[in-house]
Amino acid sequence: MASTTALIVAAGRGTRAASAVPKQYRTVGSRSVLARSMQPFASHPLIQRVAVVIHPDDMAMYEEHRFEANTVIAPTHGGASRADSVLNGLRALSADPPDRVLIHDGARPFVSHDVISRVIGALETEAGAVPTLPAVDAMRRLDGDSLGDPVPREGIRRAQTPQGFHYDVLMPIMESAAADGSLGTLLDEAEALIAANRRVASVEGDPINFKLTVPEDFTMAERLLSAPDIRTGQGYDVHAFCDGDHVILCGVKIPHDRGLSGHSDADVGLHTITDALLGAVAEGDIGRHFPPSDPQWKGTDSAVFLARAVEIVTGRGFAIGNIDLTLICEEPKVTPHAPAMIERVAAICGVETGRVSIKATTSERLGFTGRREGIAATAVATVVRQP
Repeated sequence: MASTTALIVAAGRGTRAASAVPKQYRTVGSRSVLARSMQPFASHPLIQRVAVVIHPDDMAMYEEHRFEANTVIAPTHGGASRADSVLNGLRALSADPPDRVLIHDGARPFVSHDVISRVIGALETEAGAVPTLPAVDAMRRLDGDSLGDPVPREGIRRAQTPQGFHYDVLMPIMESAAADGSLGTLLDEAEALIAANRRVASVEGDPINFKLTVPEDFTMAERLLSAPDIRTGQGYDVHAFCDGDHVILCGVKIPHDRGLSGHSDADVGLHTITDALLGAVAEGDIGRHFPPSDPQWKGTDSAVFLARAVEIVTGRGFAIGNIDLTLICEEPKVTPHAPAMIERVAAICGVETGRVSIKATTSERLGFTGRREGIAATAVATVVRQP
């Protein structure tokens, strides 16, 4: 699989924001703009590294306000212009270059996984890709402080970031621009590729992915964060009984005259909760992240799957509101073990036990569960975006 690095450019001073600190370190909601800009890349499954370009004077602020993740590598110092900063960042990656690099403004804190995925997807066939939006307002030139001639909107797009490129294509083009003195005049990296007669594709952007530039933008950002974003996901799973002397339900080993069949440890409870959490943030299901065809997951403790789902949820900026699981079986008896199950699920998810409900029911001897052929489970999970 092609490797991808996100390069977050955060070396500017942001004077138009009229802030006491550079705008990327200003707090919106409970976290800095920079941390919010880094987070979607650090949590994206197709991105292996996140590198940040900072001003040489900002190391202390960076350490205080950056997003903490294993994928975040040491920062690089920026240059005199944005293009200089980008080139410095690209050079810092040259010892272990990625196949693809996504360059993102450190003051765009609301980029989504969907936009990132569209850019990465376009790089399967294109040298570069940029998320864009249509120009929907009437466009006019200014004549001093008066309106001048209209500008046709047809074919006009507003460019956003991240802008994605193949590293081995972008790097020599940027070095060439530095050598001939044109680097500082570039509006963005796409301009450099276009000037070199390389095709740059347009993919659909997102109006929420705006750049914080002036004080009014921060007011808009606070309003967006104050709006509740509550999502719900549901999960369903089934495992058949097989030979054995115990079952594992929600991480608890329960003696029984049979076991449960499955590629991992067949913990139907944790599998169902995992699916519910992934569904709440539109990240598919357990099979997408841990395919049963992959031998590395054979016999795996299902806590690994649930912990990864929790990482994805929190990486998207959400907190777990509650989890409600129902186990459907005639046997074994679940109720005596429910408190231990709740403790285990809460520990894996990093929430208090009062946010986890685990209960059981029978199917009144109807269907496969009624015939004691296996166990089914359903779950509902609610997640809430953190301010």
